[in-house]
Amino acid sequence: MRLEGFRLHEVEMPLAFPFETSFGREVLRRCLVLSVESGGVQGHGECVAAREPLYSAETTGTAWHVLTEFFLPALLGVEVASPEEVPRRLAGWRGHPMAKAAVEAAVWDLVGRLRGASLSRLLGGTRPQVEVGVSLGLEPTLDALLARIEAYRGQGYRRIKVKVKPGWDLEVVSAIRARFGVDLPLSVDANGAYGLEDAAHLQGLDRHGLAMIEQPLAPDDLVDHAELARRLATPICLDESIRHAQDARQALNLGACRVINIKAARVGGLTEALRIHDLCRARGVPVWCGGMLETGVGRAANLALASLPGFVLPSDLSESRRYYAEDLATPPATLGPGGRMVVPSGPGLGVEVREEVLRARSLRSTRLP
Repeated sequence: MRLEGFRLHEVEMPLAFPFETSFGREVLRRCLVLSVESGGVQGHGECVAAREPLYSAETTGTAWHVLTEFFLPALLGVEVASPEEVPRRLAGWRGHPMAKAAVEAAVWDLVGRLRGASLSRLLGGTRPQVEVGVSLGLEPTLDALLARIEAYRGQGYRRIKVKVKPGWDLEVVSAIRARFGVDLPLSVDANGAYGLEDAAHLQGLDRHGLAMIEQPLAPDDLVDHAELARRLATPICLDESIRHAQDARQALNLGACRVINIKAARVGGLTEALRIHDLCRARGVPVWCGGMLETGVGRAANLALASLPGFVLPSDLSESRRYYAEDLATPPATLGPGGRMVVPSGPGLGVEVREEVLRARSLRSTRLP
């Protein structure tokens, strides 16, 4: 297929609820939506880079720059045999995995539509539904957090994850356990807010029977994560530390984690995400699919990825209304019985972009050619 044209939008979406982590607080979500065309058919991908370089060095601004100045011009008019060819063609440019992932995702969607096959099927997915959990940000009060957990537990989510940071951790987890008991599947996510000097403090989490503590230390601290893992009974899950399959292999060899959160955007695309999945499955390491406040475009791709057999833990794939009152894609992702979401089975992503919402929320757009 020949990549005949591209369309890029920067959109700003108001969140249904503010989302706060150790990085900061978001009430508006910026992202890029990319479309690629071939033979009159369009595929779509989402770049989840945020407005500020907090979770990663990438931003919507840097992604716009590298996409419009380098990646898209290099691919315009090019014949590609498969989506896996896209990362090979972009490999000469260092970094910018979220921008690369958006291009590859759009081509995966395009291929699925041209072949009449779902993205899940193309990736090797085996499940029509996936178990999902909900990720809760920092709240202004403990009572507000407990009320939020009560609401989402009532909706049927299979796992609750709460954000933690120094000063908002042991007391919070203790209160959750006191309110909901030890049977509530619970994990915490620090987004790298701690150092190895906090090991003794973090050992206080061990008595609460957590499923995992996600990314307790800085992203480049694999060695310190391995040391921390030896001191904790609670399994460590790595997120920001895993940028590609080589990082995953090194982390597992060091004993730096027992669980890995796979985000296709963080690792440069679905092809690299598959490599990490296959590596972890071969070693018996459980994985799950993390979220980045995606619109329905990115969430559909995540659901397809989470349908692979190695994703044995509930993924952070909350339904659309959890984040957006008005989503970019239809049909919206909804939570079904048993805390499961249906994996889209239509061609490609299995969802359609709502062009009227895309236009209304666009801050800028461009086309190539």
